[in-house]
Amino acid sequence: MGRVQFADYAKIYVTGGNGGPGSVHFRREKYVPRGGPDGGDGGDGGDVILRGNEQLNTLLDLRYRKYVNAKDGARGGPSKKKGKSGDDEILEAPLGCVIYDADTKERLGEITEHDQEIVVAEGGKGGLGNWHFRTSTNQTPRHAQDGKEGEERAIEIELKLIADVGLVGFPNAGKSTLLSAMSGAKPKIDSYPFTTLSPNLGVVTMPDYRTFVMADIPGIIEEAHDGRGLGIQFLRHIERNNVLLFMVSSQQDIEYEYEALLDEVRQYRADLLDKPRVLAITKMDLQENYELDEEKKVDLDIPVVEISSATNYHIDELKEVIWEKLQDIESTREDV
Repeated sequence: MGRVQFADYAKIYVTGGNGGPGSVHFRREKYVPRGGPDGGDGGDGGDVILRGNEQLNTLLDLRYRKYVNAKDGARGGPSKKKGKSGDDEILEAPLGCVIYDADTKERLGEITEHDQEIVVAEGGKGGLGNWHFRTSTNQTPRHAQDGKEGEERAIEIELKLIADVGLVGFPNAGKSTLLSAMSGAKPKIDSYPFTTLSPNLGVVTMPDYRTFVMADIPGIIEEAHDGRGLGIQFLRHIERNNVLLFMVSSQQDIEYEYEALLDEVRQYRADLLDKPRVLAITKMDLQENYELDEEKKVDLDIPVVEISSATNYHIDELKEVIWEKLQDIESTREDV
């Protein structure tokens, strides 16, 4: 089976249904030859609605739906009968979506829960039937209202992955290999940069039924905050991660690489560095006796774990360090 494609952006033109026109009608019965007006109101137009679906993890389906229109309301009927409202158009979207007006950039909302709904284009109200317009001087009004037009706009949808832990590193730092080692996920892995071109999620299972979700995100490059490489397409995904796991290869200048990663995140959104951090020094199996040279050792104010995903060296220790960080976050929330 082919690998499922990932999409984290979609632009859609959405239009609510038009309201149905009101009816011009007069009551006609056997013994009431000249009954009063009884034209009913038109039905309301349908809405275009975005609905959260926890089973989805990509915007791929929405990317191919360029124009979405809800149904129009029906004309009002006799005996003050309201016309049928137009059907809503429901768009299923993954959790973590943020919706914007494409022209004004107004933030319309975000989808964070299953079955949560956001109306992105309202249907027009149905027009009033002629019975509303009778007066003491005009007992037989021969006009009714047209329905209102539905709202029309272009929307942009961005998917920001919801995961407990986000992997942050330069290309070829070993992120995909670590995700595979920790969770059993099967991302594409090779020995060249930019193997990962879209995010992958994995569920890490620990003893005592403890689990957390980890996201392997495309490798960052310097000046990514200015849009270089995958740029902001990468950086926006770490916004919803609770813990940031920075990864630097033991083959590189560790302190320099770590500071460069910090700078890219800082330039994009400085407050993201308020999140708890852990540094994993990867590919320790390439070091003699799994020992770093003296000049490569670092002294930081965050947990540092030396690992090898290929041999599972210190992988369990890394899981426990991450778990402790997640528990600290949970305790802080409970105290608020």
